[in-house]
Amino acid sequence: MTVVPYKEERAGKKEQVAKMFDNISHRYDFLNHFLSLGIDKGWRKKAIKCLQPIQPKTILDVATGTGDFAIQALSLKPNKITGIDISEGMLAVGRKKIASQKLDNLVELKSGDSENIPFAENNFDAVTVAFGVRNFENLEKGLSEIYRVIKPGGMVVVLEFSRPRSFPFRQIYSFYFKFILPKIGRFISSDKAAYTYLPESVEAFPDGDAFLDRLKNAGFKNTKCKTLTFGVSSIYSGTK
Repeated sequence: MTVVPYKEERAGKKEQVAKMFDNISHRYDFLNHFLSLGIDKGWRKKAIKCLQPIQPKTILDVATGTGDFAIQALSLKPNKITGIDISEGMLAVGRKKIASQKLDNLVELKSGDSENIPFAENNFDAVTVAFGVRNFENLEKGLSEIYRVIKPGGMVVVLEFSRPRSFPFRQIYSFYFKFILPKIGRFISSDKAAYTYLPESVEAFPDGDAFLDRLKNAGFKNTKCKTLTFGVSSIYSGTK
């Protein structure tokens, strides 16, 4: 069964996810760093490092949200980074952030759907997705679209939550994710569903080897998975 934020509503996952992020956009950055104890910044840095060998000049950041990953990826010194997202609320926050840092000439945020990416094939040196693939309504279609817009020899890097396997971290993580995180998120964001959806979507996501299989099925080669912080998150990569 597809995991959605608002179980009582009939709208599809895509529409519900967009609504959810619109609702929490004003608190998203704070909660992201607070609930991960700031570790998410280090995770992004390691994911970006995976792209250093190919020195990408054009990067597409799918499910860019408020643009944090896109901004951090400027450390690669690309000519242009384009971020797309289905949540106008998140994009609005991201555009203000980019404008305040005077990065408009390097980073552009646009409305866009991962399953219908509004760019021609073989268009980008690299595509990144940070904590977004588990929100795709159709994972296979989204990965196929990502493959389509990457240039031959280009690279995809995906950073996503995963489930720790080892004792006792698996039990500690499960307790925090299911009982503590939703309460804090609900209190700060005022959206009851958003931080209940988070652990449910992570639980339902095909992580590890299962996700590498999805990447291979989409056409990617040299696929790799690197776990971070005892398996709380993982970096996946592949080349076209």
